[in-house]
Amino acid sequence: MDREIFAREISSKRKRLETLAQQIWENPEEPFQETIAARLVAELLEQEGFQVERGAGGVPTALRAVWGHGSPVIGLLGEYDSLPQMSQKATDHKEPMVENGYGHGCGHNLLAAATVGAALGMKAEMEERKLSGTVVFYGCPAEEVLTGKPFMARGGCFRDLELALAWHPGRVNRASASRSCGCSGIRFHYKGVSAHAAFDPWNGRSALDAVSLLNTGIEYMREHVQPDVRIHYVITDGGAAPNVVPETASVWYFVRALKRETVDQVCERLVRAAKGAAMMTDTELQTEYQGGCYPMLGNHVLAETLDLAMRSVEQEPWTQEETEFAKKLNRLSERQWNQALRDNGLPGDTELYTGVAPVTAETTFDSTDVGDVAHLVPTGFFTTATSALGAPGHSWQVTACSGSSIGRKGMIYGAKVMAAAGIRLMEDRELREKAWEEFRRETEGASYHCPVPEELPIPNH
Repeated sequence: MDREIFAREISSKRKRLETLAQQIWENPEEPFQETIAARLVAELLEQEGFQVERGAGGVPTALRAVWGHGSPVIGLLGEYDSLPQMSQKATDHKEPMVENGYGHGCGHNLLAAATVGAALGMKAEMEERKLSGTVVFYGCPAEEVLTGKPFMARGGCFRDLELALAWHPGRVNRASASRSCGCSGIRFHYKGVSAHAAFDPWNGRSALDAVSLLNTGIEYMREHVQPDVRIHYVITDGGAAPNVVPETASVWYFVRALKRETVDQVCERLVRAAKGAAMMTDTELQTEYQGGCYPMLGNHVLAETLDLAMRSVEQEPWTQEETEFAKKLNRLSERQWNQALRDNGLPGDTELYTGVAPVTAETTFDSTDVGDVAHLVPTGFFTTATSALGAPGHSWQVTACSGSSIGRKGMIYGAKVMAAAGIRLMEDRELREKAWEEFRRETEGASYHCPVPEELPIPNH
């Protein structure tokens, strides 16, 4: 299939796509601040004839780029934010570019460029063959904090789509019909009264005590929530010195579950516990809602379509140099590497994945805001190998691979697979109808209600 029009187009634009991925990798940006990435993507798509809307859905770093006309309208979901403390050079040992800086430890630099490549490939195929339909690229910020797409959905994005396709960098080439958790984030800020911890502690009211009591209460609550619920937190402010009663303290919580309603119910209990901690410590509480996302809703029809595309598109072989690079990384995370070998039934000398794994339909406990789009329209999802087999998720090893030829090869493969599946869906009305039948069956007719309240401002703006 690499002789197809879309594949030739992506190959011809390879250098531009690789440059785009590298520029984003060299300029990692935090969620909702992806100004460089959004500008680079927008300029490239405009040069290629797409009509680009900046600030899509009212989100300053979001994009909506359109080419074509009429039905079907197929959306391609791109992302470009990065992670804190993931700064790393493209080396086989830990070597940050900026100490504790941001870095692409989830490979979103590749995600942005691959999705742009798929859009260009589909456009070329549709132009030459005079196919009707519309390609919509969505540039989505802030996936790492799970609210970029919900904010965009609140602003009206994605509702024009008939279907959506999403790709993500990974360790294995695989289409997915899996389900994952919805999530919400809440920050609790306590304010007490400072005092000398030895001289007159009775005059103080410790904000840190409130955080500690809340956290202890939640540990007891874990026994009395549904088995699929996950609750995790980090203390973001805990005082400055042990001999000073902390006047302020803050804790940031994530709540996950396989149903959006369960997330909301547990969050209500969490807020009540936070209020109780404030009462027990005689401190003031400020609750800062962060918004949330829906669970990922897999679609078997689209997963099978992507699986066929993966098997029809040629995967470039790994070079000896790439294999040796991956081997060094794998030996630094042998537990993850051995687990990946076992999970995929691979021989013990496998450093980088080759081939196509069977479609997965697991229940997982991670989260992605792609779930919000998947509750608006049928959405297909897949991964390709862009990192060493044992590279831990959200790690400096992933950042290193995302800035190397390993990541770029998987990126180009992902672009071609997405374009191949997109073209097939453009042409096959019956396939699209089957995807919608499954979507209606799985959602049971329930409407999407954005988990980001109308009054919640876009972060950092």
